Amino acid sequence: MSDIEFKYHPEKKATIITAPFSGGQPKSGVELGPEYILKAGFQKQIEELGWSVEIDNALEGTTYENEKSQSSADAYGIKNATIVGECCRKIHDSVKGAANNNRLPITIGGDHSIGAATLSGMLEHDPNTCILWIDAHADINTPKTTDSGNLHGCPVSFVMGLDKETYPEALKWIPSNLKPNKIAYIGLRDVDAGEKKILKENNIKAFSMHHVDKYGIGKVVDMALDAINPNREFPIHLSYDVDAIDPLYVPATGTRVEGGLTLREGLYIAEAVAETGLLSSLDIVETNPLLAENENHVLDTVSAACAIGRCALGQTLL
Repeated sequence: MSDIEFKYHPEKKATIITAPFSGGQPKSGVELGPEYILKAGFQKQIEELGWSVEIDNALEGTTYENEKSQSSADAYGIKNATIVGECCRKIHDSVKGAANNNRLPITIGGDHSIGAATLSGMLEHDPNTCILWIDAHADINTPKTTDSGNLHGCPVSFVMGLDKETYPEALKWIPSNLKPNKIAYIGLRDVDAGEKKILKENNIKAFSMHHVDKYGIGKVVDMALDAINPNREFPIHLSYDVDAIDPLYVPATGTRVEGGLTLREGLYIAEAVAETGLLSSLDIVETNPLLAENENHVLDTVSAACAIGRCALGQTLL
């Protein structure tokens, strides 16, 4: 059991939304993340913290791997827009539906393109929702600025409505309901030139590993929350890419960048959000078992993903 009281979910009801989706990037295996995390006992771990947990397989019956292999890029180089749009719509509806039913949505990916669905869904549920985006990458490229065309690098821009005239038809349904002052980043260390420009122009609070080194993780979390939720009164959506943590600890992920958070720093972020009592929703994404070099790498990464979830939902060290 956990002693932490969750303001927006006092009855401690949660829905694990599985998002076994890899269409936002080219590497196979990330769609296996939910299966591995659940097989590791994640649901039981959450239930032992006092949560009543349901499973929603939001993409059940959806087949997209063949479509992914046949999909061609659009005029801006965006890949797999149709399947990303279709799958994100289903996840969006599941997230919003769970929240509307007073259940805390825990979305397990899958790649981070699904962030467009989870953010927009929670903001439709409650426009005051604040976003903490924990990631090595800013994921705020637009079709104009992306070099790769991979949509896992673009979800934040779609929810903010940046360069909207460039959106593929399949993604135009995404509500542009995120304001720049409602999102803060922690853990950045691989940010594209176009993204740096977007962050500066929109005055978005972004804390790189430089800030973590300079101030310490506790101060950085406080500064991030001060920026987006200064009175600690609004719900918090925690969108957590496991690649925010250094690949020494989470090697089985698709876009590894050296020099990241230690495992303890990474878990502290989740613990600190839980301590506020304001957590309203959670994403855990980018676990890719097929990119592991051995079974220990899979175990380490899946264990870290589960630990992030447990800490966010109230597990404490004492």
